[in-house]
Amino acid sequence: MLTRRVQGLLELAPHLEIAIHPSDAWRLGVSTGSRIRVALRRGELTGHAQVTEAVRPGAVFVPFVNLEESEANFLTNFAFDPSSKIPEY
Repeated sequence: MLTRRVQGLLELAPHLEIAIHPSDAWRLGVSTGSRIRVALRRGELTGHAQVTEAVRPGAVFVPFVNLEESEANFLTNFAFDPSSKIPEY
């Protein structure tokens, strides 16, 4: 089953939350709930900041589920591990 089809999941988190470490958030002037944009050479997406120590400094976490037409899969390439079929990090 696709994650986006899990009953009640989208009601719990209806907007894309992008996890960012407190030190990065402070440096960028971002607080929880701020609208932020993540841009890479393959594309960009926007969401709401979730300031948390659950991610390491210098990294962000974006869910792979499709929320507001924004998901991490839009920013990754199509390379997969040949054995596990897990997307390249």
